[in-house]
Amino acid sequence: MISPAVEHYLRFSFAAGVGVVTARQLIEVCGSASAVWQQSKQDWLAVDGVGPKLVNALEKAKSKQVSTQIQTIVQQCEQENIHLHCPEDDAWSCQLERCADAPLLLYVKGELSCLNATYTLGMVGARKASAEGKLITRRWASYVSKQGVVVVSGMAPGIDSAAHGGSLDAESAGIAVLGYGLMAGSPQQNKQIEALAEKGCVVSEYAPDKVAHPSFFPQRNRLIAGLSQALLVVEGGLKSGSLITARQALAYGREVFAVPGSVLNDVHAGCHHLIKDGAILATDAQDILQNMGWLDAGVAGEKYQPASATEAKIIALLQVEIKHVDALAEDCALTVPVLSTILLALELGGIIEKLPGSRYTLV
Repeated sequence: MISPAVEHYLRFSFAAGVGVVTARQLIEVCGSASAVWQQSKQDWLAVDGVGPKLVNALEKAKSKQVSTQIQTIVQQCEQENIHLHCPEDDAWSCQLERCADAPLLLYVKGELSCLNATYTLGMVGARKASAEGKLITRRWASYVSKQGVVVVSGMAPGIDSAAHGGSLDAESAGIAVLGYGLMAGSPQQNKQIEALAEKGCVVSEYAPDKVAHPSFFPQRNRLIAGLSQALLVVEGGLKSGSLITARQALAYGREVFAVPGSVLNDVHAGCHHLIKDGAILATDAQDILQNMGWLDAGVAGEKYQPASATEAKIIALLQVEIKHVDALAEDCALTVPVLSTILLALELGGIIEKLPGSRYTLV
């Protein structure tokens, strides 16, 4: 069911030039969204920041033509099982209530309850992420999801997709925030939307058939920051959208975490910049849980006890970095065939994982 208030908030999207901040001022002065549309031109002009141009835009938004368009969108959402969600709804995100530039309306597919989860962690990073960056993201997202944390990301290629993949691996709820309408994606994106909506929800502030535009993605980034209690940046350049999200998260008073990497790779430069500016350095997922006081969300399993001194040495080496089988053989003073038997046992036990190129890492 769509609440009556939704249509009043939806009408603001047809008032050209009236942004969310101005709309909120109008709502505050008039008392409610519905009351805004009952005011005269003179009443609107009395609101700070509202001049003749915006008054004309508000007047046009009251037209019958706009009312027809609103009804079309409402019917479309009902047919596609898309929730229309506004600040007057009980399920509106308490995180967004504290953001002055939060959207006036959300289109949501899936579970609305995710928007008020006890713990929410935004995970963002480079689209052209490294294999290691995607591996870290997927593992950490799976781990925190199993501890009851809802992962928030933007469903872009790279780090975002790895974050959502991790929450799906854990069969847990996640929130995907789109920079286009819920019905305007490619066939592949539509499949991803359906998969994510089964366990969690997919969110957009744009009408269902609104196609992506470059200007929409910074808006999407601020929504990721707004829905998250903390933000983790895994990889990103100095001019990446991830840093925009991080700055917005800081402006909202959120804690920001960053994963360090090689100084020789520009994809880590954004994270290093954030750490210099006060972001918390994160070397594993538990760093985030500990710093946020989320350890009561769940506890890690028992630590694996190595079966031999060689296993212990392999684990110690892989705690430092991903290693090639030849390097491990040299460090352990073993032949590759002998080492491979030990590695296979650790892999079958879920302790290590084999990566492309005969490299190994801890799970």
